[in-house]
Amino acid sequence: MNLNILWFVLITVLYLGYFLLEGFDFGVGILLPFLSKDSDAHRVDIKRRLMINTIGPHWDGNEVWLITAGGATFAAFPHWYATLFSGFYLALFLLLLALIMRGVAFEFRSKDENPRWRATWDWAIFIGSLIPAILLGITFANLLLGVPIDANMNYVGTFFDLLNPYALLGGITTLITFTIYGALFLNLKTTGEVKDEAEKAFKRLWPWGVIIQVIFWVVSFTTTDMMARTGALGVIIPLVGIVTLLISSSYLSRKEEGWAFVLVAATVALTLVNIFVGLYPRVMVSSLNDTWSLTIQNAASSPYTLWVMTIVALIFTPIVLIYQGWSYWVFRKRIGQSPEKLVY
Repeated sequence: MNLNILWFVLITVLYLGYFLLEGFDFGVGILLPFLSKDSDAHRVDIKRRLMINTIGPHWDGNEVWLITAGGATFAAFPHWYATLFSGFYLALFLLLLALIMRGVAFEFRSKDENPRWRATWDWAIFIGSLIPAILLGITFANLLLGVPIDANMNYVGTFFDLLNPYALLGGITTLITFTIYGALFLNLKTTGEVKDEAEKAFKRLWPWGVIIQVIFWVVSFTTTDMMARTGALGVIIPLVGIVTLLISSSYLSRKEEGWAFVLVAATVALTLVNIFVGLYPRVMVSSLNDTWSLTIQNAASSPYTLWVMTIVALIFTPIVLIYQGWSYWVFRKRIGQSPEKLVY
């Protein structure tokens, strides 16, 4: 394996870490206004605080994966970074704006007990979770489908070119999948009414999740060149992801919440992995001419740069993994509805 392939794999892993860890964060934020309904405003606030506290210790650490993925892309494949961040500028700006709003909302909502103040920030969390969940699907679907890139590696389309039917289908797929993922995380991390409501939400959304996964991959095989490039592997990976999503419901019915969560996490992971499998050895597909596509060769930094980055990654990646694993271990217990124990 040469360094170009290694860094393609490592960037895949970084985005995979982001989808796996931030995916259920987004799901919790999307469900926030809907699983906390009650005639008593005080109980509504307690439920919402409970939901936010499940992701409160983790959301900012989870976003490091996206920052690192962007930084690694810039250093390892600068032409990929330049074309992606210039061509997708408005979409990525909206993504960044939503993430900033969401982060501010987490920290500000409990600074004042005024119901209107808290309700405003709760909706900011919802919007700040909804927009990235959709835009991530749109972005990666466009990478697989192809966008107008000329011979000089310049994106020559517009923002609205990104909003094609296939990309919008990708956005709906990530939205529903992340929401299901978030419902299972809440079911795993909470007690009482919120836990019960999260289970009901999962059961309502689960059939739609299976259907959208099937539709997305069928359309992918007929719309993109994935089938021609990946062969059987490109079919097996999403098929396993659909199967894991299918059987997750039976595990939840048996009250094996942990396994149900792992199975949906596998669906999230396999969805992203198959997109990168369909891309390889390209990193951005040109819809104008495939020979103008950016690849791990023509978009890469110098061998020396890749070598130095590899050494740095070997040193610091295990440290980050150990630290983040430790933080999840510390906050592994379920959270009850005791107001005095809720931080957010």
